[in-house]
Amino acid sequence: MQTGILIALAAVVLVLSQMFKILKEYERGVIFTLGRFYKVKGPGLIILVPFVQTIVKVDLRVIVMDVPTQDVISRDNVSVKVNAVIYFRIVDPEKSVIQVANVFEATSQLSQTTLRSVLGQHELDDMLSERDKLNSDIQAILDQRTDNWGIKVANVEIKHVDLDESMIRSIAQQAEAERARRAKVIAAEGERQAAGILAEAAKQLSTQKQALQLRYLQTMKEVAGDKTNTIIFPLPLDLIKPLLDIKDAITKD
Repeated sequence: MQTGILIALAAVVLVLSQMFKILKEYERGVIFTLGRFYKVKGPGLIILVPFVQTIVKVDLRVIVMDVPTQDVISRDNVSVKVNAVIYFRIVDPEKSVIQVANVFEATSQLSQTTLRSVLGQHELDDMLSERDKLNSDIQAILDQRTDNWGIKVANVEIKHVDLDESMIRSIAQQAEAERARRAKVIAAEGERQAAGILAEAAKQLSTQKQALQLRYLQTMKEVAGDKTNTIIFPLPLDLIKPLLDIKDAITKD
């Protein structure tokens, strides 16, 4: 008798456990009736027909998934190791259950192949300097391909681009050469500007003979300031004549 009561109580508990389900605010339940899709319910209390209806819970929160490190060969034949992280959530519980067997595994595998495919179309410099654009490209492709699974890919971030030591040294040498090139360009531009200014100054001095002579004498004074050297300058008569003309003009005044 007691055994029968225990069996009956167990059957009641089993029926109640099959009949009543409570879903949290971020959960939805995909209901099947005798194996056929019925509807999506939740959140709150869900009442099922025992042994006739079944439920599959779906989490609607944002999922953060690491993409394992992938070996990528860039368009300029450089081998790098790249890993990333993707942020996505389920927006259509029905599709996420019916259209794909394991939505998380499928998304992970698709992310790995897409990462290799997109990065393989770019050169190494693009991977290092245009990471935001690559993130957007990968995100757009994943979002399009996972739409049939009821998934919305919100963001993709490339975390690390790892290079071997020889490539790191090559990049450092390239950066050093670029800095040297820029320094030479700046120096050449400075010389060009200085030459232009000197040409303009020479043009101005050529219009005033007295100024030219005074500049010549000033240069001699600056050179003669170093007492350790003895310098002999020729003194052409045409240098003295303009000064004598100035003296005569002052005397007449």
